[in-house]
Amino acid sequence: MQSIVLFIIVFGILVFIHELGHYLLAKRAGILVREFAIGFGPKLVSIRRGETAYTLRMLPLGGYVMMAGYEDDDDIRSGMLVSVELNHNGEITHIDTTQEVQLNNALPIEVREFDLVDDLYLEGRIQGQEESERFAITETALVTKENGVAVQIAPRHRRFNHAKVGDKMLTNFAGPFNNFILAIILFMALAFIQGGAPPTLNSTPIVGDILPNSPAQAAQIQSGDEIIAIDGQTANTIQAVSDAISTHPDETITLDVQRGNDRQTLQVTPEQVETPSGEMIGQIGIVYARENGFFAKVSYGFTQTWDVIKQLVGAFTGLFTGRLGIEQLGGPVAVFQVTDTVVQTSGLIGLLSLAAGLSANLGFVNLIPIPGLDGGKLLLNIIEIIKGKPISEEREMMITMVGALFLIGLMIVVTWNDIQNFF
Repeated sequence: MQSIVLFIIVFGILVFIHELGHYLLAKRAGILVREFAIGFGPKLVSIRRGETAYTLRMLPLGGYVMMAGYEDDDDIRSGMLVSVELNHNGEITHIDTTQEVQLNNALPIEVREFDLVDDLYLEGRIQGQEESERFAITETALVTKENGVAVQIAPRHRRFNHAKVGDKMLTNFAGPFNNFILAIILFMALAFIQGGAPPTLNSTPIVGDILPNSPAQAAQIQSGDEIIAIDGQTANTIQAVSDAISTHPDETITLDVQRGNDRQTLQVTPEQVETPSGEMIGQIGIVYARENGFFAKVSYGFTQTWDVIKQLVGAFTGLFTGRLGIEQLGGPVAVFQVTDTVVQTSGLIGLLSLAAGLSANLGFVNLIPIPGLDGGKLLLNIIEIIKGKPISEEREMMITMVGALFLIGLMIVVTWNDIQNFF
């Protein structure tokens, strides 16, 4: 139960950070955001603040930011009887299309002409009068639909599909960008919490821990020793030391180490170990010290996030080269299983590391240029820049539909893989 709760919390935070990027950049561009939702399916909680509804939904498997644009259909028709509410300037602030008059001081009007996008007006005949009147509509006016739901109108300049292409690109990219930033921060935090960044192959070979009953212990190597040479050859990186040791299994080698102000020469015989590929290599049983400098800790956030992205690129290309089978893809159940294992074995440190990796993963996957994902939307933005105009809404809807069908198919595959692996 604990693992399920932690999985929902971690994944929910990652989705929240992702959608927050879209939300903030949309707001910055003046785009009307109708809903900021975490989860899918039926509403659990919904709070309206200003022009946006903030919603928590039942299925914690994603989220979305609903912006004004393609989904905005006119719910008003010529000849329809509506009731309107006016402000003190005689402008319409609310249009009720239901059959029941529910507005205060409602004015019943038979609609003849209207424009809720550009000129913002409604012209019609007030009941009991012969002549038509024309009323201006405020930019924030509400329209109560026939199902009783009140929706704010979206003038053209508030619609996503009519925003500047640069604003659309920034809004589309902001979600993945936020995930990359979160991954960097979490990896950075891990380095500070653990007292330093894990060493890289190019790090200085300073001994951290010595495994018990190991060749290093027998040779009296100590924590804090800096290995500077092997068999008289300079070895100033972990890569150089590892290469030299691995090529001398069961052969005595000479290590020159710097211990404080003293330089000492030690004899050690690497233990022969068989690798998974069957190769015999030498190991002496040391763990290299973490890099505890401030810059090393900060840079670890960037380098580790980049390493995760490179691994994801390799896995993605592997799907097309045949190196990675589609049966190896996993979905929410696989992520939950990993979360459960990490919680049981590694605690908070492992959970933070998992969250950082998942955040980078979420950012990368969303940048894949598939219609329906942020990467697909960015690709359409690039096409718009090249052509000098956006592609038609009909064609974009068709492309998005194809992408949606592909994603649904992919979800079916990963869900089937989850079921196979889980049971």
